[in-house]
Amino acid sequence: MMTLRQKALGVHLLTGTGAVFAMLAMLAAVDQDWSLMFLWLVVAFFVDGIDGPLARKYDVKTNAPEFDGVLLDLIIDYLTYVFVPAYALFKSGLLPGWTGWLAIIIITFASGLYFADTRMKTKDYSFSGFPGCWNMVVLVLFALQPNFYVSLLLVAVLAAAMFFPVKFVHPVRTERWRLITLPMALAWTAFAGWAAWVDFDPASWAHYGLMVTSVYLLGAGAAQQAFYGKDG
Repeated sequence: MMTLRQKALGVHLLTGTGAVFAMLAMLAAVDQDWSLMFLWLVVAFFVDGIDGPLARKYDVKTNAPEFDGVLLDLIIDYLTYVFVPAYALFKSGLLPGWTGWLAIIIITFASGLYFADTRMKTKDYSFSGFPGCWNMVVLVLFALQPNFYVSLLLVAVLAAAMFFPVKFVHPVRTERWRLITLPMALAWTAFAGWAAWVDFDPASWAHYGLMVTSVYLLGAGAAQQAFYGKDG
């Protein structure tokens, strides 16, 4: 039988695996094996979704305080949510020439500032501003292959939205609409994994699922603000 301290340490170890998945994703990206890269990022995304509830369940701040789980999570999130996806966007040719350079400068710089912003979370544990989930954005761009000006516009708008007072729901921690949001996030993860598994085949039904779930996850927080106010 594991002690509470051992369980708390185990949560830190689980969080730490995200760094390994980030490296595996980066190695695949260097080889331009985009499907494998995104599969590793989806695995990292899944781990990131479950380690937070486990950390709160086993109270890691009290039972394993020698490791800062929040800092560890932010380091890994920057790698898997920002750095690797930005590299993939640049090297894939989805944003050619100057557009690719502009995109990776905007993404990495703005995300670095956002991840250090102490106003990141709202009272209901939503995110204030777009939470830098570039892994999700870039995966959808790989799947849908829009015109590069559309992709550049999307990058610019979302980067700016990181610093707008617009809410974006946290699938686990935002209580309002969680019965819808959490299944949507799980469905997005499944659709993303399947899209990567079939090498982003344009005929895959997963692309439609990605569009529907992405629109909900991007817009749910703003909808809540519209209905209940910025503090609702």
